[in-house]
Amino acid sequence: MKLDRWTRQAALMLTALATLLAGCTSYVTTQVTAFSNWEGGSDASRTYAFERNPSQQNSLEDSTYEQVVANELATHAFTQADLQHAHYLVAIAYGTRSDMAVSSTPAYYYDPWPGPYYWGRPYGWGGWGPWGPYGPYGGGYVTQSYPVFTHTLGIRITDRASGKEVYNVTARSSGDEPSLVYAMPYLARSALADFPLGNGVVRTVKLPVDQQSGAPNEVAAGVAAPAAPASGAKTVQ
Repeated sequence: MKLDRWTRQAALMLTALATLLAGCTSYVTTQVTAFSNWEGGSDASRTYAFERNPSQQNSLEDSTYEQVVANELATHAFTQADLQHAHYLVAIAYGTRSDMAVSSTPAYYYDPWPGPYYWGRPYGWGGWGPWGPYGPYGGGYVTQSYPVFTHTLGIRITDRASGKEVYNVTARSSGDEPSLVYAMPYLARSALADFPLGNGVVRTVKLPVDQQSGAPNEVAAGVAAPAAPASGAKTVQ
C-alpha cells in the first residue's frame, strides 16, 4: 500500500535523525553568580585549608566534594596547606531541590482510513486530500508532569588572618538528573571557570558531557576527577 511505503520512509528518516542526534555533543548548563574582592597576589600566596562547621567535621560526603573543589582550585595555582599555614580558608555549601514541572505537547494519532475519501465537503467537492485537513495524523495536546532537580554549590574564600571574605561564588544547574554526586564535578568546574570573576558577575557556563558514559568520571572517596577539560567549557556572558 502507498501508506505503508510512506510509513517505512518516515521510520527510516526518524532512525537516521536519532543516529545523528546521538552523535551530537550534549552539555550541562550552569548559572554562575560571583561576588569578588579578590586582590590577586602571587601564586605562592594561594595556600588554603578547608573550613568546616561542626556538623561537617566527620562527613564523608563533605570530604568527597571538597576533593572535587580542590581539583579545580589546583588549576588556578591553589595549594592545600595545614590550617595554621594557610593564607585562605575555603568553605563549601551544597544542596539539591526537587520541583515538578508541567509541559504540554502535541498528541498525534494514526488515521486508519487512508482514502481515497475526501472530507470537508461531501463527495470530494474540493476536499483537502485523501487524509482530511490534518494529514495522516492529528490530535490535541497532552499535559505531563515531571520532576526537575536543581543542584547548587557555593564556594566561599576568606582571608584567614583577617576573616575578610574575598570571593563568593555560587553555581546552579537544573535538569532531570537527581544525583548531586553526578552534578558536583560540573558545578565545581563551572563555579571556578575563569577565576577570579568580577564582582556581581552573572553568567552561564556550558560543559560537555562525557560521551563515553554520559556522566562525569567516577567520584571516589578522597579522589575526584574533573568532568571535562577546561578547554571544553563554553561561556555565555
